[in-house]
Amino acid sequence: MSQRTAPLAGIRVLDLTRVLAGPWCTQNLADLGAEVIKIERPGAGDDTRAWGPPYLKNAAGENTSEAAYYLSANRNKFSVALDIASPRGAELVRELAKQCDIVVENFKVGGLRKYGLDYESLKAINPRIIYCSITGFGQTGPYASRPGYDFMIQGMGGLMSITGERDDLPGGGPQKAGVAVADLMTGMYSTVGILAAIIERERSGLGQHIDMALLDCQVAMLANQNLNFMTSGKAPQRAGNAHQNLVPYQVFAAADGHLIVAVGNDGQFRNYCRVVGLPELADDPRYATNPQRVRNRDTLVPLLAERMATGARDTWLAELESAGVPAGPINTLDQVYQDPHVLARGMKRELPHALAGTVPVAASPLKFSETPVEYRRPAPMLGEHTRQILSERLGLSDEDIQALAQGAAD
Repeated sequence: MSQRTAPLAGIRVLDLTRVLAGPWCTQNLADLGAEVIKIERPGAGDDTRAWGPPYLKNAAGENTSEAAYYLSANRNKFSVALDIASPRGAELVRELAKQCDIVVENFKVGGLRKYGLDYESLKAINPRIIYCSITGFGQTGPYASRPGYDFMIQGMGGLMSITGERDDLPGGGPQKAGVAVADLMTGMYSTVGILAAIIERERSGLGQHIDMALLDCQVAMLANQNLNFMTSGKAPQRAGNAHQNLVPYQVFAAADGHLIVAVGNDGQFRNYCRVVGLPELADDPRYATNPQRVRNRDTLVPLLAERMATGARDTWLAELESAGVPAGPINTLDQVYQDPHVLARGMKRELPHALAGTVPVAASPLKFSETPVEYRRPAPMLGEHTRQILSERLGLSDEDIQALAQGAAD
């Protein structure tokens, strides 16, 4: 084990987020070694604690209080139960903010000002604070006051216009992604922004406000599709499992299942044609180059689909791999976690848990040579660390903490 410390060791984060975009960001920071103090409502906590089933089960096979959704985005954090709507609770959160490097929050625009927990209020007591606000539509603009949820953002930001089967085929129509990608990408962009602000603070000595919007991130992440539109003036349409800019780059049905073929250049296409027994297609001027294949996909793809349907899936996969043609199966999650490569990369971990004995977690994809991600603790139970944090960080006595807990119960 390396003697070097975690990348963000010594960085303290005040986490005022719930659901997914914010917690995903702060879990990244926690995985990188930051001390993340998650403030939760007494008695209720993060909304996703109730987003089940499924729930983590104990040794007897009974449901615990911990929802799988909540567990997915909150490992390596401390949970402190404080009512920020009470003067005393807000005061304690401000005292914690004085000792923190970063605040991440996802309240509605202006929602924390009345508690003295907005950026300007915390900047006044901690000029080095890096304050990241995550909302549906950002701090400015005509939609700033609206609530924003991942599903609606996928629609408004254009993703659903390019996701799903073609409108002229059975099952055609708009389709959301299988996970909350607007939330997740916003969490990732927020992580990047915070890390950049930490580096800038080394030069200026000052913090800053980072304004993150789900809609902004959803629009930005459309990548090549954005430029497909901007350069052509034509809005891309849904293409099912096909690619807008590459052919063949899609799902094919084999005799006994489905597989993905992802041809990325003309050399790979020539090898692909040889494997499937249609070498003449690679010399056909209609298909010899990718731009021509894109223009003539409606005649090429049926020829390929007919041939692919005659062979077994795993036979095709083995032959394509041997020829250097990118291809792969379409795995269900149980197959994903049985895949030898996924297992070799350590993408599933087990952590000790007070209610269940152990809890599974999907590992961070970050692989450091000298300062590996440490899985220090599972997602905390509600208020699990209230006494520890208030005592160690703010010097509260047991009597003070007991009185605070009694006030929240009342």
